[in-house]
Amino acid sequence: MSKKKILLLSDDLRMHSGIATQSKEFVVGTLDKYDWVQLGGAVKHPEQGKIVDMAPAIKNEYGIKNPYLKIYPISGYGNPDILRDVIRIEKPDAIMHFTDPRFWIWLYNMEHEIRQNIPIMYYNIWDDIPDPLYNTNFYRSSDMLMSISKQTYGINKRILSKFGYEDWQTSYVPHGISSKRVFKVHPDDENFKAFEKKFHLDKYKFKVLYLNRNIRRKSPGDVALAYKHMMDKLTPEERKDCVFVWHAAVSDENGTDMRAVCETLLPDYPVIFTQDINGHHGFSDEQMNYLYNSVDVYINMASNEGFGLGSCEALHAGTPIVVNVTGGLQDQCGFKNEKGEYLTGEDYVKLQSNHRGTYKDHGEWVVPVFPSNISLCGSPMTPYIFDDRCQYEDAGDALWSWYQRGPEERERCGEAGRQFVLNEGRMTGKHLSESFIKNIETTLEKWKPKEKYTMEAV
Repeated sequence: MSKKKILLLSDDLRMHSGIATQSKEFVVGTLDKYDWVQLGGAVKHPEQGKIVDMAPAIKNEYGIKNPYLKIYPISGYGNPDILRDVIRIEKPDAIMHFTDPRFWIWLYNMEHEIRQNIPIMYYNIWDDIPDPLYNTNFYRSSDMLMSISKQTYGINKRILSKFGYEDWQTSYVPHGISSKRVFKVHPDDENFKAFEKKFHLDKYKFKVLYLNRNIRRKSPGDVALAYKHMMDKLTPEERKDCVFVWHAAVSDENGTDMRAVCETLLPDYPVIFTQDINGHHGFSDEQMNYLYNSVDVYINMASNEGFGLGSCEALHAGTPIVVNVTGGLQDQCGFKNEKGEYLTGEDYVKLQSNHRGTYKDHGEWVVPVFPSNISLCGSPMTPYIFDDRCQYEDAGDALWSWYQRGPEERERCGEAGRQFVLNEGRMTGKHLSESFIKNIETTLEKWKPKEKYTMEAV
């Protein structure tokens, strides 16, 4: 029996963005079930115009029998003419697209043409409430919406229920991390110890990791101040055992100059800029796994965060986290209702967001920091969205609490977090692939083609 073919529109899955790594995760995880074709986007793609057959590499690396994966590299995310050509050549049974809807306006403008023949599915996320009614027609251009966060699931449900969308057309599908890429490493592993020595991580007993992008909404300066706030509570001797590990661009025009921030505002406290040691080269998957395993706590103070892959990956390595209660970061906190049950996507249909602390009971692997200021921001394309800002002092107190607990308690709590993402949280590559298969099969079974337009002369 021939497999169904899915056309994916997203970042080229060979790249290293969050969109790309998750695209690779669910494509490779479902290649035994489906054939895949991708319009693989990138800024000024060096392979534009080529067709890359990934089957030999996939078969060699993963041992999948008869895989079908072709990538059509493009600069940007494509256009109607390219899409029509690929549909004509590959004859897909469905389209799956992924990332901010503003990149897909050209796709939505031709949705009626496409949906006469094949369904459109959307793996989507939105960072915050109020409900983005300006996205309504974008969402309505898809037959199935798979929501990356519980908050997004609530948004999709509330908006689309007004237009007759059925329950099967919206589902909660969190990101998944491959156990081959991020996992717990034994502290005596020789390669791991060599990594720690190279980056001077072996000199410290309490390490705080930042590895978000250096952009304003990630609040990089506030993270530095949170570290300072924690350090100010310690004795001079205790401070010698602590370090702030910065794994991101040291300076970025969309963020700030973190070297200047640290040299001026915390000149006496240890800081490691991994870029200084590794140059401008990024880390390999193996090095990233070692980094997560080496540190004692991961921190994310972003004022808007769709999901937060970094904190999820840290939990897969058994590392505790400190996160701002916003967007998809809420899902990694393990918030519970009055009955002690984990909040579900359905709970968020009414709740909308837990950023005001409606529910405080959470998993022991996290110290959540609730926003102290929720302000309305916007732009012409996205007229309104809440910006959830937490105080750096609160985040600093959260770091201090992890320091106070000691290594054995951090180890125990981190392991609880690892079990959560591997099980109840369903944040693994296996769970991601299973959810994709379930939702694709449901869509192919229940989808109804759009009716054709009839033009009449007047």
